[in-house]
Amino acid sequence: MTDDAPQPDRVTGALHPRDTPRLIGQGAAEAAFLDAFNAGKLHHAWLLSGPRGVGKATLAWRLARFLLATPDPEDGGMFAAEPATSLSIPEDHPVARRIASGGEGAVKSVTRSINPDTKKMRKQIVVDDVRALNGFFQMSAADGGRRVVIIDDADEMNPNAANALLKMLEEPPERAVLLLISHQPSSLLPTIRSRCRTLRLGTLSPDEMAQALGASEIEVSGDAAALAELSGGSVGGAMRLSLMGGLQIYAELIALMSSLPQMDRARALKLAEAAAQRGAEEKLTLLFTLVELLLARLARTGATGSPPATEAAQGEAAVLARLSPTPYQGRIWADVAAEISARARHGLAVNLDPAALVLDTLLKMAQAAPR
Repeated sequence: MTDDAPQPDRVTGALHPRDTPRLIGQGAAEAAFLDAFNAGKLHHAWLLSGPRGVGKATLAWRLARFLLATPDPEDGGMFAAEPATSLSIPEDHPVARRIASGGEGAVKSVTRSINPDTKKMRKQIVVDDVRALNGFFQMSAADGGRRVVIIDDADEMNPNAANALLKMLEEPPERAVLLLISHQPSSLLPTIRSRCRTLRLGTLSPDEMAQALGASEIEVSGDAAALAELSGGSVGGAMRLSLMGGLQIYAELIALMSSLPQMDRARALKLAEAAAQRGAEEKLTLLFTLVELLLARLARTGATGSPPATEAAQGEAAVLARLSPTPYQGRIWADVAAEISARARHGLAVNLDPAALVLDTLLKMAQAAPR
């Protein structure tokens, strides 16, 4: 894939996971891998699971550098190296330099590819993408070194690609390690999951989020705690929210909700028109994502009797408490969330007028507010 081609495994504007120098908040997963490596129990396939955007791809590339640069723990007999204590490899190490330049022949990344007929990014990883690994294994086996494959992400494989990968897992090439990234492991074939050892990555705390955002090359705007709250502890999600003005959109939604049950129609129309502008498809999708999140927080407030401890926008707690004061009202908001989500998916799929779709959504929310 050329440098200017779309990269499905990268947040636009951020460093590629291959080039991200630090992984924050995933010490437990790193320690589990190091323990297996130092014990000489390195599995041939690892499933890196967890929510989207918490560092799974960054960990995969850290593992690739480590595996290609670190001798096996049993090598050297009485002169064997000390057990590895970190996955970090010096930036000037030959392996690190080759991976950074894209010239390391012992590592292969499998992502969605460009369809040669349409010249557009495929929506799935297809069987040819996986079968190409056979040539990679044959070409890279001559020196007897280790080979690493990163599949980002395994959830996007179509059935034929999944079956082709399963055959490789059943008869793994010698000295090959496959790293499968998955946001939803339950969507994978059970036979694929059973042949992998799982490393589970968790969400980041607000402090870890602040560190991760500070270490990125993106100029992040907004409160780290609010970004962590809205993104569910996903640094990738927080980056997207920051880049696309997600905090401002959510704050506007809270301002609109503060006027319920009499919605400020002029303000609602302004928000709908902004989401309907040409080229604003990603922002339209983000708006509906934030609407669903807001409704979920309303439902949770009613069910638990109190709003979330961390506000994602100024004045949010008071708005949530007023609009969802009881478990009964919480159930109403949960029902509205299900209805709005279905209507939004249908509307986006059939290209309904975006402004009308947004305005209809906001009016549905106004109708559900307690009188």
